[in-house]
Amino acid sequence: MRTSVWLIRHGQTQANRERRYQSHSDSPLTGYGQRQVAALAAHLRAIPFGLAIASPRERTVMAAEAILAGRQGVTRREDLAWAEVGHGRWEGLTYAEVRAQYPDEARARWAAGVNGKAEGGESLAEASARIGAAWRNLLHDHPGGRILIATHATPIQLVLCASLGLPPQDHWHWRIDLGSLTCLDVYPTGAIIRVVNAVPRLGAEPR
Repeated sequence: MRTSVWLIRHGQTQANRERRYQSHSDSPLTGYGQRQVAALAAHLRAIPFGLAIASPRERTVMAAEAILAGRQGVTRREDLAWAEVGHGRWEGLTYAEVRAQYPDEARARWAAGVNGKAEGGESLAEASARIGAAWRNLLHDHPGGRILIATHATPIQLVLCASLGLPPQDHWHWRIDLGSLTCLDVYPTGAIIRVVNAVPRLGAEPR
C-alpha cells in the first residue's frame, strides 16, 4: 500500500521578504507570494487529495484553501504539530537585529547545535521530535491515498531527513523554497522521494 504525501511551503510573506524570523506570527502575503500560491494550486489541480492538513498559520491555511478551492470530499484540518520551529523572542527580528540585541544568546544558540534555541523558543531537537511524531502518526492513521500538508521549510526538511535516516542536524542540506512542493510515496518498507523543492512556474503578473 502506497501513501502519497505532498508537502507544500507557503508563499512569500512580507516578513520573508524582509528576512525576519517568522514562526507563530502572521504576516501578509506579498503580491509575489499570492502568485506562488496560485501556481501551486494550478499545478496540483489534478491531484485527488483525500486529506489536507495545514499548520494553523494564516499563510499556510491560505495556501491549503487555494489548492482545495472547489473540491468536495476532502477531509481538512489544522494541526499545530506542523508549525514552524518556534523562534521565541527572536520572532519578527532580522538576524542583524538579533545579534545587536541578544549577542550572547545568539552565540550560545549556535554553539549548542540541535539543542540551541532562543529564549522562549524551540530547539531543532524538540522540533524534530514533534514533527517526527506527527509524521509517524499520519502514516499510521491514514495508510493509502493522497495527503496534502501545507507547512513550512523546517518541517519539510525534517521529514526528508527522517525518511532517509539522516540526523536532524543535516536538515540544512535540503533547500525548500517559498511556494515549493515536495512529494514522497511511502510504502511499508520505506519512502521513495518523488519530488523535492519543485517550484511551479508562475503565471503572468496581474496588471
